[in-house]
Amino acid sequence: MRHRYIYVAAMLLFLGVQESRSAESHHSQPRTITPDSTSILSTLHSETLQTTENTRPSSLKECLERGLDKNYSLRITRNEEQMAANNATMENAGLFPSVSLSAGYNGALNSSDAVNRADESVTKTRGIYDDGLNAGIDVSWTVFNGFQLQANYNRLRELKLISATQTRLAIEDYMAELTAEYYNFVQQRQRLQNYLSAVELSRERLRIVYERWMIGSLSRLDLQQARVDFNADSAQCLKQRELLASSRIRLHELMAEDSLNVNFTSCDEDIELLALPQFDSLWVLTKRNNASMMIAAQNQTLAEIDLRSVRSRNYPYVRLNAGYGNNTNRYGSGNTLRRNQWGGDVGVTIGFNLYDGKRRSEQRNARLSVKNAELQQYDLTLALYTDLADLWQAYENNRMLLALEKENVIAARENYDIAHERYLLGDLSGIEMREAQKSLLDAEERILVAEYNTKVCEISLLQLSGGITVYLE
Repeated sequence: MRHRYIYVAAMLLFLGVQESRSAESHHSQPRTITPDSTSILSTLHSETLQTTENTRPSSLKECLERGLDKNYSLRITRNEEQMAANNATMENAGLFPSVSLSAGYNGALNSSDAVNRADESVTKTRGIYDDGLNAGIDVSWTVFNGFQLQANYNRLRELKLISATQTRLAIEDYMAELTAEYYNFVQQRQRLQNYLSAVELSRERLRIVYERWMIGSLSRLDLQQARVDFNADSAQCLKQRELLASSRIRLHELMAEDSLNVNFTSCDEDIELLALPQFDSLWVLTKRNNASMMIAAQNQTLAEIDLRSVRSRNYPYVRLNAGYGNNTNRYGSGNTLRRNQWGGDVGVTIGFNLYDGKRRSEQRNARLSVKNAELQQYDLTLALYTDLADLWQAYENNRMLLALEKENVIAARENYDIAHERYLLGDLSGIEMREAQKSLLDAEERILVAEYNTKVCEISLLQLSGGITVYLE
């Protein structure tokens, strides 16, 4: 492939030199401006060499492993999962008693005038300072409140499971996106190779037309038409190079690479399809492994836990209280100079909420939430079945199209070979030669589209059925 591109560039340079010499010897004919297609192909060739020689090809598995480890969105999702796991403890649910330690100090500076009732004598006191120091420990424990504590604990554990399933869903979505973009890169690279081959074919046609024009067997119109076709194919190569670069940048973004401009090339040169189970087997796997369906079932469990939590208010509650303290007071006047007091206390509180004005409505709403969660499961099941059926139909249709396009490519290549031989013999016009070349390029384009569309359907089917991790094997 490298020698072919060098040969193309050298021939184009030689063609431009010969044409300029011919124009100098034919002053009666208008001067032909040679397009700078040689530099275009040289640029494409140098980029191809740089990509293939200085870059180690990466497989899909390697890209997925790097992305799963470095992608920022996934790292945030995993941190949120860890937060939910940290919250799912008996302490957060209130099953353990609460213990508090307190200490305090207070002081008072007073002055007073006391008038005796009998003789109306006045007793004055000034600057009397009284202070006190206290410290204590208190324990409070709700032993029973209508099973609400157990409901709180079950809710936290269910939220932990939901967060883990959401992380799995995010990972599966990411793997599907990265896999589709990886094979899009493979498709864009194949398309660039097809366009480069088309440029080579157009270059060969331009060379033949030029030589015949030089001996006067073809008109200048034929030469200009061949040059227009050659330039059009060269321009298509440049556009395709941009699409390939965009796909490479997108892959680097998904893998959270430090630089988006580093070279990348894939190990896969063709899009290979996996063997999928039949539709009925895929539907069984979807009902069992689909992450969205698992989240819907967990949401229903969470709604049932909330209902039990609301119903717990119909029961009495029991709380235990205990404490121990030490108080020290010092007095600036009077017969007592200082007093120390210490000791503990214990108590039991039993209560029942008779009426709060909203208990019945909250219970009715909680029952409706359970019903809604159940209906959402049914709705999701129907939606998943519809999506699976649509994707399966598209998958089967694209597989048949792919088989047909493979036959078309063989026929188009044979048709071009025949047309090229006839063109060399002078039995075929340039327009007919161009049509044969275009038919070959169109056939190669259709097979690329069919391969990629089939692969995208395959990725989506595996994602729905929970088997997307097969690409990591």
